[in-house]
Amino acid sequence: HSHQKLNYEPPRGLVQEKMTENAVFSQNKVLTIDTMNPNVKNVEYAVRGPIVQRAVQIEKELREGVKKPFTEVIKANIGDAHAMGQQPITFFRQVLALCSYPELLKDNMFPEDAKSRARRILQACGGSSLGAYSASQGIDCVRQDVARYIERRDGGVPCDPDNVYLTSGASDGIVTMLKLLVCGEGASKTGVMISIPQYPLYSAALAELGAVQVNYYLNEEKCWSMDLSELERSLAEARKHCNPKVLCIINPGNPTGQVQSRQCIEDVIRFAAKEHLFLMADEVYQDNVYAEGCQFHSFKKVLFELGPQYSNTVELVSFHSTSKCYMGECGFRGGYMEVINMDPEVKAQLIKLVSVRLCPAVPGQALMDLVVNSPQPGEPSYTTFMKERTTTLSLLAEKAKLTEEILNTVPGITCNPVQGAMYSFPNISLPQKAIKEAKALGQAPDMFYCMKMLEETGICLVPGSGFGQKDGTYHFRMTILPPTDKLKLLLAKVKEFHQKFTRQYS
Repeated sequence: HSHQKLNYEPPRGLVQEKMTENAVFSQNKVLTIDTMNPNVKNVEYAVRGPIVQRAVQIEKELREGVKKPFTEVIKANIGDAHAMGQQPITFFRQVLALCSYPELLKDNMFPEDAKSRARRILQACGGSSLGAYSASQGIDCVRQDVARYIERRDGGVPCDPDNVYLTSGASDGIVTMLKLLVCGEGASKTGVMISIPQYPLYSAALAELGAVQVNYYLNEEKCWSMDLSELERSLAEARKHCNPKVLCIINPGNPTGQVQSRQCIEDVIRFAAKEHLFLMADEVYQDNVYAEGCQFHSFKKVLFELGPQYSNTVELVSFHSTSKCYMGECGFRGGYMEVINMDPEVKAQLIKLVSVRLCPAVPGQALMDLVVNSPQPGEPSYTTFMKERTTTLSLLAEKAKLTEEILNTVPGITCNPVQGAMYSFPNISLPQKAIKEAKALGQAPDMFYCMKMLEETGICLVPGSGFGQKDGTYHFRMTILPPTDKLKLLLAKVKEFHQKFTRQYS
């Protein structure tokens, strides 16, 4: 089954042999594909799915000297900034180095502000070591810094550190919240509304928890904006077979790169209040806003500007992370969530749930602290920090524009402006003949297209079918992260491939 998905046919005899051997092999196992947790079998995660597995295989073949029409695999499948050459922020790494190896505090190669941050973080750790467990909700002083950051970001809207939970990346917080929200059986089972196209963490987590995924479609014609009438349609439809309680929003969007307008966020909050829905706002790309006239508005800020009839009642949890924006520190797994208007009894249960996992990764908490408490004017590291931050974000802005412009020169590809985040999600026209051939292979047509592109050009993209899309439309998601010269090469290859593919199948 997995071979068929990979579009790779091993020699027939070998497969038969292996399958019989497997059958004999699993007969006496306690854990088999038939006795395992059935929910796990329903989990799919496209950004590390079959295409990527094949890409890794191709890299291995290249190393072994197999001749290909290209010399390297370019992975544009996952928002992994540093892997694609984005440079870490010096100040963050200096402080983390000092925290990991405090002996370095004696060294005078580190600026004074980096040392004082490190001392402050270490004092908050058990035994002054990053190796100690922290409180389950996260280190106290880090949560206070997060709360102050949120207040500054939202123009003074108060934030209680007690509502802040540090997490191992935003993903961890999202899954934890969904665990709290999901219950019921049959028609009373919790439904969770997610945007289509969506980031597949959501569909995967819902499958794992056995919740009901409720799709609402973003409007591609209007630059992937949210559409109230579509939310209403989706909710009414879902109420026939489940109990929709949660509405998830990703802003700036992944995989679609849109930045929601303030008006749109207001509408969504009013909708959630009227329909009695719990809001989950995934805001991990909040610094990644590039387009003219676009601005990031946090759900919390808009909620409080709508006044107490909303800000005292609507339940909202929002997420942020160290993995995106100008930081790109995916590997440290740092993040936080802020919960608003949560029932105190449920909060006690949430604290219990996070304490079972002991605590989020402490180096990730330290990094989160630096993100929300970065060098200030007058501190020795300020100039370098601002220069690095600005350079990183303006490079991304330039690449967002470049990607949209070049893709739109290709007949059969249309790409919305990449207003924010780090992805483009262009619409591709596929010839009927290619669609037929893909279906004969039991593959989604855009999977067939992306797999062919990988085999012929070494470019690794994720098909739109991995994120969800309107029936009969096809897309791929491409990160804008490669260095500019490599990105230009990648886009030129995509253009050439698309034209060749279209000719081949028309």
